[in-house]
Amino acid sequence: MSLAVIDGGLQTTVQDLGRNGFAHLGISASGAADSFSLRLGNLLVGNAEGEAGLEMTLIGGKYQFNRDTFVSLTGSYFLIDLDGEDLPFYENIHVERGQIINIGPSRDGARCYLTVQGGFDIGLVLGSKSTHLMTNMGGFEGRPIKKGDEIKFGDARQEMEPVRIKQAIEMDCSTLRITKGIQHDWFDPDAWKLLQNNKFTVSHTFDRMGVRTAGQSIKTIQDTEVLTEGIPAGAVQIPGNGQPIISFVDHQTTGGYPKIANVITADLCKVGQLMPQDEFQFQLVSMAEAESLRLAQESFINDLKYSAP
Repeated sequence: MSLAVIDGGLQTTVQDLGRNGFAHLGISASGAADSFSLRLGNLLVGNAEGEAGLEMTLIGGKYQFNRDTFVSLTGSYFLIDLDGEDLPFYENIHVERGQIINIGPSRDGARCYLTVQGGFDIGLVLGSKSTHLMTNMGGFEGRPIKKGDEIKFGDARQEMEPVRIKQAIEMDCSTLRITKGIQHDWFDPDAWKLLQNNKFTVSHTFDRMGVRTAGQSIKTIQDTEVLTEGIPAGAVQIPGNGQPIISFVDHQTTGGYPKIANVITADLCKVGQLMPQDEFQFQLVSMAEAESLRLAQESFINDLKYSAP
């Protein structure tokens, strides 16, 4: 019971919801860059929402199944076919033994997820199947998958009844909502206006560690530097050149750049779908608004789980 890798794409890794609680050891949580899409994909095939799937970046790859199973495709819309026939996204799809799924380039975002009924049979490292690329830990041998690999997947059993998603899933990545960061008062009102009223462009040096941007330069009013301190995923850091960097799932656990803001939890999935040259704006919201948006996202998933046929 395995998935044969004919072509591993640009960067395809095994990811679940990450390994929290090890930042004191210098290990960031890792996990899916767009955890919302991964969770939906698992629910579509009857898996627990935190099961591991394949995360594909920009170009997917080609894979052959050695037994019948059910799969789903979620996240950004990539060009995908099964033995030459186009496949839908956000549906439960039956795949027969020997069939080949070909996942080409993205049409609108950075990452796509392939989930398989029963999940991938990958050993846990610190409680997670996620690949942590900086340390070559977890996932499939701690690395992106490549041609010739065979990834075992679990028994064709359902943890729960597969859900159905009746409405179109769309993600507007043109606005990232933020709350004030721990060094927010290091920046004067003019800096905050620049941050919120201008568009920023994703640079080509983007990866799972962080998203570097180009745009208006944001300057601090402080002459001192930050002592090295913990960094959360989604922290908007301002380095010496004034160009914001958004820390992400494989981020360093400590750093010394001032943190003007944090991307809210509900919008971290949007960061995972940003591609080079994408433009976006920051929008400041209150902590109460951020929590309300997080709860709305959780409510959407819970409604799917408990209304499954």
